[in-house]
Amino acid sequence: MAALMIQGCGSDVGKSVLVAGLCRLFTNRGLSVRPFKPQNMSNNAAVTIDGGEIGRAQALQAIACRTPATVHMNPVLLKPQSDVGAQLVVRGQMAGTWKAAAYQDRKASLLDVVVESFRILEAQSDLVIVEGAGSPAEINLRAGDIANMGFARAAGVPVVLVGDIDRGHVIAALVGAYEVLEPEDRDMIAGFLINKFRGDPALFDDGRTEIVRRTGWPDCGMATWLAAARRLPAEDAVVLDQLGGRERRKVKIVAPLLSRIANFDDFDPLRSEPEVDFGFVPPGTPLPGDADLVILPGTKATLGDLAFLRAQGWDIDIAAHVRRGGRVLGICGGFQMLGATISDPDGVEGPPGQAAGLGLLDLATVLTGDKVLRPTSGRLASGGAFEGYEIHVGRTEGPALQRPLLIRDDGAGEGAISADGRVSGAYVHGLFGLASARAAFLAELGAASDGVDEAVRVDAALDEIAERLEQQFDIPLLASIAGLEPRP
Repeated sequence: MAALMIQGCGSDVGKSVLVAGLCRLFTNRGLSVRPFKPQNMSNNAAVTIDGGEIGRAQALQAIACRTPATVHMNPVLLKPQSDVGAQLVVRGQMAGTWKAAAYQDRKASLLDVVVESFRILEAQSDLVIVEGAGSPAEINLRAGDIANMGFARAAGVPVVLVGDIDRGHVIAALVGAYEVLEPEDRDMIAGFLINKFRGDPALFDDGRTEIVRRTGWPDCGMATWLAAARRLPAEDAVVLDQLGGRERRKVKIVAPLLSRIANFDDFDPLRSEPEVDFGFVPPGTPLPGDADLVILPGTKATLGDLAFLRAQGWDIDIAAHVRRGGRVLGICGGFQMLGATISDPDGVEGPPGQAAGLGLLDLATVLTGDKVLRPTSGRLASGGAFEGYEIHVGRTEGPALQRPLLIRDDGAGEGAISADGRVSGAYVHGLFGLASARAAFLAELGAASDGVDEAVRVDAALDEIAERLEQQFDIPLLASIAGLEPRP
């Protein structure tokens, strides 16, 4: 079967978006396509049809392929819990917490798992499009590599290397990669792409020619700035620094930017609403006093981020916000923070410990080692259908659960609402995706929704990106590199 691997000259060069766009492009041509990323590092995860979790980017790429996401699309996922350690997820299930140095020693043992998952996808499809991680030119990490050339060589998948011209130095990045790679790795590269160009593309013709001259790699095309990518879920929290609020609109909603924020694409639908001013509040900045709603987002380390929240003084801001009659919504880890206590006796998310919560809901949470991974749907207690998913550790109990925020399809309640109705929370991610649920939330704040389901917006953006890549990339060349037979 055919396969193509997109690697990059660094992180955030646009690999995930390009893979999603190519997945949709070849899917629109009638091929059965699957996305694959051997190893990912992200706290933005999605629940799969086979009961596991994978990186959000691969779930998006599965949508681009119009196929359900499975654990084989991202068999190794690292979810950072501290600056030096991460939770390891293998084929969708927790496999312990590892320090960075220990994982570097172990990762080579996962290569067989990674290649096996790739072969499963290869057998299911006409084409597998693989996304690398970071850069193959990080030769200090080459030993035991499973994310870039280690996988490409083990699986025999040709590579196209992407350079990001928006950050500059793109000629040096591509030519530099050629120079530092070992000959066997260099031989895996069958072409290069340029991404994120702004202005007249003809101005870089000489630059592209020079890259070909110095590397011998074929030029597979150059993508201009893909504005539609902003309408896709972001995977890397780095981009959140660029997503502040806009001019004052009818309703102002803010979310503190926690140090281990997770699944922050929950809020993409709010950013698209014409009557909503949504923004993340960065560390060192107080929560604005004129906010109508403060949302506490999910986090990979609830106790750690609760301490981080207090260190910023945000607990004081939230208490003042509530006294003024403002509303608070907690999602997943943010929901846990709203209760009276949080305890982690077994050190599931970090050092064992316990801390007082914000005390806004009469609840207590114990973090357990059993992770809940499931899709869920139903309706808000106030009306409006929702579809989402749960991905968390922890058991939350207390009287506040007698006033659930959500009613699942099976009739069970989920989450809690305070007696005055102004503080609420639940474990469910994706609450704002369906327009009906979003409209119900916004109606309580005095705003109207645009009525567009987020899935519709994302699907249109994928088609727009695919169309642009069709025009700007040498698709016959990419198809040939992947090993696709010419189609009539």
